[in-house]
Amino acid sequence: MPKSKSKRRQFRHQPPPKAKPKTSPPWVGWLFFGLMGVGVGLILAFYVAFEGDGPWLFVGLGLILAAFVVATRWH
Repeated sequence: MPKSKSKRRQFRHQPPPKAKPKTSPPWVGWLFFGLMGVGVGLILAFYVAFEGDGPWLFVGLGLILAAFVVATRWH
């Protein structure tokens, strides 16, 4: 008597285990908040308090942009 196909498919394949979520090193968070704070501090110091001229607005915006780039690496 031939074997039925349903008995052959009795064993199911087990799915692969779920990968553990990645964790960032602690310095990523500190770097993010540090760059953001220094960038905002530069803008506030040179444009609100001292009404200064120069490239400080662009330096501050660059530091804020760098902080957002670091934030994309934070898990």
